[in-house]
Amino acid sequence: MDAPSSTATDVAPEPSPDQPEPPSPTRSRLGRLDWRTAVGVAVVAAFVALPLQALRKAGGSPMEEGFMLVFPERLLAGDVPHKDFLHLYGPGSLWALAATYKVLGTSIGVERAFGLLQQLGIIFGVFTIALPWGRKVATVCGVMSVLITVTPIGLTALAWDGAVALGLWGLIVGLWARKAAASAADEPDGARRAERLFLVAGLLGGGALLFRPDLLLAIGLGYAAVVWGQDRAHVKRLAVALVGLTAVGYLAQLAMAGPGNAIEGMFLEPVFKLRDGRTLPAPPSWDKFDGALAAVAQLDAPGWSFPAFKGPQQVVLWFYLLPLAVLAEVVLSVLRVRERPESWRARVMLAAALFGMGMLPQAIQRPDTTHLSWVSCVPLALFPLYVADLVQRRFATRGPRLLPSAVAALTAVVILFGVMPHFTVRPWTEYTREVVKKDYSGNLVQHDGRAFYVQSKPIAPAVQGVVDEVGRRAEPGDRLLVGTADLRRTPYSDAYLYYLLPDLEPATRYIEMDPGIANAEDSGLAEEVAGADWLILSHVWDPWREPNTSADLGSDEPNKVVEENFCLVDEYGDGPVPYFLLYQRCR
Repeated sequence: MDAPSSTATDVAPEPSPDQPEPPSPTRSRLGRLDWRTAVGVAVVAAFVALPLQALRKAGGSPMEEGFMLVFPERLLAGDVPHKDFLHLYGPGSLWALAATYKVLGTSIGVERAFGLLQQLGIIFGVFTIALPWGRKVATVCGVMSVLITVTPIGLTALAWDGAVALGLWGLIVGLWARKAAASAADEPDGARRAERLFLVAGLLGGGALLFRPDLLLAIGLGYAAVVWGQDRAHVKRLAVALVGLTAVGYLAQLAMAGPGNAIEGMFLEPVFKLRDGRTLPAPPSWDKFDGALAAVAQLDAPGWSFPAFKGPQQVVLWFYLLPLAVLAEVVLSVLRVRERPESWRARVMLAAALFGMGMLPQAIQRPDTTHLSWVSCVPLALFPLYVADLVQRRFATRGPRLLPSAVAALTAVVILFGVMPHFTVRPWTEYTREVVKKDYSGNLVQHDGRAFYVQSKPIAPAVQGVVDEVGRRAEPGDRLLVGTADLRRTPYSDAYLYYLLPDLEPATRYIEMDPGIANAEDSGLAEEVAGADWLILSHVWDPWREPNTSADLGSDEPNKVVEENFCLVDEYGDGPVPYFLLYQRCR
């Protein structure tokens, strides 16, 4: 996916099947970035930059952003994922963040900068994939990726974003390696360069799997398209690097956490124990939001001036559009490869389409706006590319030169404004408006030199009050447990409170609380409550309702321990019920 030369057309035509493939660019061309391509990069970067200050100050997700602040710090303190605290994914993301916090310190600013870097990896990976179809098409795809990627959960440094970015760039480097191998006869160092690039591609794929092992299908399908038909030595080099890094990482995690803990935490709990409490109906409901967080987020959503379907209906349309777009991409790619197996652009199309198809299970198992965005950031953002390719081939000799890129742009507009504007264009517009007016939606809470942005304005004073009170009363090294007011239900948690109170030790492995796991009869939560010095219990998640088992009542033993061993210090919040309850062990 090298930058086109300064003489490239908007969508460079490809030879007909009976003509030879153009020669591969020289090594110097692979790194060239002419001014018109730089303009496209600048446009995409501007779409990232415009809402950035508001995203930096936006309210964070209490559990997801909370545990991405807390988990790496626990790692630095000597705790081991899966053994000392619940973690449902691979260790790679925590290792990377722990190393970052070790150098730069633990703060929400550092964490969000890391999250931004991951998102830029996805956005400019999409741009680079689309670049062989011209700068305008690449810019359209890049902007579409911005609007899909930065909206679902802000700048939170989630493992999924890091895995997709690593996997996508591994795919790109693998395609570069394939091109270098094809040009080896014309370039003296082409073979050595191909070897190095295949090695790097494998390492990037292994890194992606260390972040999220459930990206295995996407990595397997996308990489298979890259190496199909390649020399066996190149395939072996990529495979050894990918499997080797993945194996070394997971063996290290198994050695530290113990095989039983690691296997249960990475595979058994997320696949079997968590599924019933997190799965949402497929297709989604037409008249209401099935996801509890999506329903809450839309309560304070700004208006939208353009005609649009209602929010839940947009989710349904999005749910159907995504697999249909992926299917169309795969079919078009297969036809292109069958027509011209040696075609560079056909191979790019196939690898990207199969990578996107491998991401689909993430959207199907829980089709809420967040998971749909996580998957759409690659295949749906690249859909204008496939439309442009189809138009260019259909009207190559008699259509206007700008027609493919114009149709690609129109496709992006129809999807973004016609299918899911409330979850892409509207939040991006709102964040940008906040920057212009310098009126930010996040509510700052600070304690002990640390800051967090709370989404709800009424809840923020309650958070400030409870952390200040604990800070005054607690001794360094005291043990703190943050949970729900009724510990029989554990659908979510306010994990960020551990981050705001760094002098206290978490009293539980359930910093992240999940239904069917933390409230299970054999979870050990009651014993952990009994070993705590302080409890912060929340009524915030009492209204949580989803069409799954997340509302089912679990063990009542933790509640009995609270009644028997803890005294209420104070209540915080002016709602019908207090938002937070602070308990201290009775002396």
